[in-house]
Amino acid sequence: MDRGKELVEGSSRSGDPPPTPSRYESQKRRDWNTFGQYLRNQRPAVSLSQCNSNHVLEFLGYLDQFGKTKVHMQGCIFYGEPEPPAPCTCPLRQAWGSLDALIGRLRAAYEENGGSSETNPFASSAIRVYLREVKECQAKARGIPYKKKKKKCRRDDDSTSAPAPHFP
Repeated sequence: MDRGKELVEGSSRSGDPPPTPSRYESQKRRDWNTFGQYLRNQRPAVSLSQCNSNHVLEFLGYLDQFGKTKVHMQGCIFYGEPEPPAPCTCPLRQAWGSLDALIGRLRAAYEENGGSSETNPFASSAIRVYLREVKECQAKARGIPYKKKKKKCRRDDDSTSAPAPHFP
């Protein structure tokens, strides 16, 4: 009877399988394994301790061949068209949002697998710059302007300065 009570109440036994990982955790593990395989396939192979932002950038370039997002080149007649009326020969690339999410998962996986946050190649400024450039390039190619968020104006600590006049 105790066994039935345990199953009904949901208490786990040592022989029970671990809970199913979330979709995010499963994807993060797949991404981490894919990146590890990419490093091992390099000639010569690259160990995780040798990995730097250049390896990450090369990996992102490698992934572009599997992309599904049409990114019009500057010479294309559909460059800047949000909805082109006909097909063209421009390449398929990884979408910016997919790359951004991938880097976020790999950044977390790196630290979960023993990497230091100080040496995390996925958190480097080179990766942030690359992602920003991809975002801007893809937005222009689709004709959707990328607008930077406006920074809030900070007032000087000098209380004697008058506010700027407002002209309609």
